[in-house]
Amino acid sequence: MTLELIKDIGEQGLLERLQPFCPPGVVGDDGAVIPPPESGQSLVITTDVLVNGVHFSDRYGGVSQCTTSPEDAGWRAAAANLSDLAAMGASPLGITVGLSLTGDVAVSWVERLYQGMTQCLNQYNTPIVGGDICRSPVITIAITAFGQVYPDQAIRRTGAKVGHAIVVTGVHGASRAGLELLLNPDFGKHLSPEERLSLIKAHQRPQPRLDVVSLLTLQVNRLKVESWNFQPDNFQPDNFQSDNFQPSTLQPSNLQPSNLQPSTLQPSTLQPSTLQLSIAGMDSSDGLADAIVQICGASGVGAEIDPNRITLPPSFSKLVSPEQALDWALYGGEDFELVLCLPTEAAEELVAQLGEGAAVIGKITSGNEVWLKDKTGTYADQLLSLNKGFQHF
Repeated sequence: MTLELIKDIGEQGLLERLQPFCPPGVVGDDGAVIPPPESGQSLVITTDVLVNGVHFSDRYGGVSQCTTSPEDAGWRAAAANLSDLAAMGASPLGITVGLSLTGDVAVSWVERLYQGMTQCLNQYNTPIVGGDICRSPVITIAITAFGQVYPDQAIRRTGAKVGHAIVVTGVHGASRAGLELLLNPDFGKHLSPEERLSLIKAHQRPQPRLDVVSLLTLQVNRLKVESWNFQPDNFQPDNFQSDNFQPSTLQPSNLQPSNLQPSTLQPSTLQPSTLQLSIAGMDSSDGLADAIVQICGASGVGAEIDPNRITLPPSFSKLVSPEQALDWALYGGEDFELVLCLPTEAAEELVAQLGEGAAVIGKITSGNEVWLKDKTGTYADQLLSLNKGFQHF
C-alpha cells in the first residue's frame, strides 16, 4: 500500500485534513476569535517548541532509533505547554499549533500527531483553535497555549521565602529511565512488564499537573474565607449598624462596606499574608535541580535539599545504583511535575492531598546556594548547578 504524502495533497489539502481536530467555526480565518478570560482573571501565554531528534525521535528525523510514535509526540507537545500553564497556576483555554514538515512525511503521520495532541487536551477540555504549517528539512512542533488565572493566584518563581518548604508533586527520574529503556532494549530486562511499561509511559505520555492547580486554588480561597474569622479588640456586635445583626451571621457573603463601621476595621487588622497563600514554583520539565536553582535564583534565596526525601519510582531499587537514581531524578528532566515553595503547614496539607509520590524534600534558606545535604551519609553533599542539566546551547 502506497502512503499518501503531504506533497501529494498540498498545503490546503493538509489543512482540510486537520480542521476536524478543531472546534467547528473556530478555524478558517486569519485568526481565531475566542472568549476573553473570566471576569477578574488575567491571560497567561506560553510557547514550547519540540524538534525531531532533540525532543523526540521519529523515523522521519533520520535517527537510528525511533523512540516516539507520532501520537506520543503530539501528546508530549501538548503536555509540555499545559505543564507550563499549571506551573503558573493557570487553567487552560486553548492552543495554537505551528508545524514545520518535510514534503515526504505521510499524511497519516500528521493525523496521528494531532490524535495524540487531542487525547491529551481532551482531558482538560482544551481546544486547538488555530495554527500554521510550512515546509522545513526538520519536523518541528511549536505550540502556544493560552490560560487564565487570577493575578493574586499566579505562581511565579520570585515568591520563595526563607523557611518555606519545598514540595515536589510526584516522582522524578521516571522519564529518563523510560528513555533509557527505549534506547537500550537490553537494559532493565529483570523488570516486570508492568514496571517497564510504567517507566516508558512516563517518558512518552507525561501528565501535566493541572490537578494541583485546583487544590492550590481551594487552599487560597479557604484562606480568604478564614481571614474574615478575626475579632479585633474592639469587636462588639453593637459596633455594627444592622439592629438584628448576630455574631453568627458574620460570613463573607454578607460582609458589605456599608455594614462595617470604619472605626472597627482598620487596614492594619488584615495583613496581606493572611489574605493570600505565598507560593513560588515552576515545573520540572528541565530537571528537578534546574527548577530548584531557577526558583532560588529568581527569589534571591538558597535551599537545602534532603536527597532521601526525593521520591523515586519503586523499580529504581533494582534498576540502577542509588547514585545513578539520584542523578536521573535531579538532572534527567521531562518529568513534568511541579516544584513549589510555600509555608510548611500549607505544604504538608498539599502533600497529604496529593498522596503517593508527593513530598516535602527540603527548605528555603538564606544565601544564594542550593545544597544537597544528606545527614545519613548515603550521598555526598553537593552543590546543585544549572551546568549539569540539559542546555540547548
